[in-house]
Amino acid sequence: MSSSPPSSNSFRSSFEVPSAVVPSARVVSFEDARHLVEQHSAGVSPGEVETVDLLVGLGRVLAERILADRDFPPFARATRDGYAVRAADLAEIPARLEVLGEVKAGDSLDPGVPSVGPGQAMAIMTGAPLPAGADAVVMVEHTSLLADQLAGSPAGTSLGNLVGKLVEVRRSVGVGENFVPRGAEARARQLLLDRGRRLDHAGIAIAASVGKSRVEVFRKPRVAVLSTGDEVVEIDATPGPAQIRNSNSYSLAAQVQNAGGAVVRLAIAPDERKKLKSLIEEGLDCDLLVLTGGVSMGKYDLVERVLEELKAEFYFTGAEIQPGRPVVFGSCGAGALARADRGVAVGTRARASAPHRKYFFGLPGNPVSTMVTFELFARPMIEALAGMTPQALIFLRARLKSEIRTKTGLKRFLPAALSGEFEDAAVELARWQGSGDIAALARANCYVVIPPDRERIEAGEWVSLLMR
Repeated sequence: MSSSPPSSNSFRSSFEVPSAVVPSARVVSFEDARHLVEQHSAGVSPGEVETVDLLVGLGRVLAERILADRDFPPFARATRDGYAVRAADLAEIPARLEVLGEVKAGDSLDPGVPSVGPGQAMAIMTGAPLPAGADAVVMVEHTSLLADQLAGSPAGTSLGNLVGKLVEVRRSVGVGENFVPRGAEARARQLLLDRGRRLDHAGIAIAASVGKSRVEVFRKPRVAVLSTGDEVVEIDATPGPAQIRNSNSYSLAAQVQNAGGAVVRLAIAPDERKKLKSLIEEGLDCDLLVLTGGVSMGKYDLVERVLEELKAEFYFTGAEIQPGRPVVFGSCGAGALARADRGVAVGTRARASAPHRKYFFGLPGNPVSTMVTFELFARPMIEALAGMTPQALIFLRARLKSEIRTKTGLKRFLPAALSGEFEDAAVELARWQGSGDIAALARANCYVVIPPDRERIEAGEWVSLLMR
């Protein structure tokens, strides 16, 4: 691999197919490649809407807006066990207050429940409604029931039958302390979850809290996965001396499912043009086609040539990254309509794409390259097809355990292990033997992201991470 790859403006490199085959092919920087995918993703339309039971909707993308059906909380809610009081009564402490009664979680404040007046308090439990007249809650730990008011019981903090008793308060409170005002979390009809949000456990809780036992979600996009190459055999076959099992098809299927897609695994495509073309056409009947293998230069790397026969338009045929430089992104059947609006920003959607446009990704055949390029490029397209609002890619940061030395020229995503405990965490590169080393990737839990202009990063420096 050259240490000085062509710039993002170059339209020819040793990794490109000849211009007579793919006239628009080019190798671009990682950032340009990612932005191209995001721009095209912003223009796709999700599938049909279906209604499912709430828990079935976990991991699916909302096709409706979830609104608050009432104020949240629907009443001023105590956040501590203690006494509901008037803050002004505790301007001087200790203070003695008359206890009017007790309010528990689930109690309703009927008209007969007395209001808290000057010199009075109401015992209250966490989650209970604040009685009228009170404007704060003092924690029970800062109070004592007076012994002579408890019919011989010892002084303490128990909140039993307290009507008519006296409580001594040893700490003042401010107005609004230790309770949540009505509507502080959300007002009735306020938007809680927007269309395009992937439902996680927090989203499930919100939907349940507003009484949504069933939710509208988008249909999962059908994503075809096609492995290519005469050297690839099915996983239940005994491989020959120069053959490998079809692990890429299964790893990609798992990644597609994690991204929100429904997998369509196609038969292995041999290095033979007619059969390869037939399988690619079958894959293009799905919402997205993801191919692995056959995209770098070589006598039998036929994928790009077959795609050109199918009138494909290529947006890039390589990205300046390692692993995964010979990654390909394009569409078939789109013509001029396939060119994304360069003014579309991440987080917005352009007009609906042409119905006949089908996008595809050609990923390198080495397993680590396949997995990395899927996460960097194919995932955002699948999420958009699933109905998700596009999201910018954000790297995390951690301190480096050991020095890294590498070559300049490519942005590198190298398998690594983030370890430690609590706030004391650091990252270290996994020992790996290149982009075919699946075992090393299985031991890793992230990728260290190395800028193309760094050849040495010292231990203790902060580095960027992409989590797996």
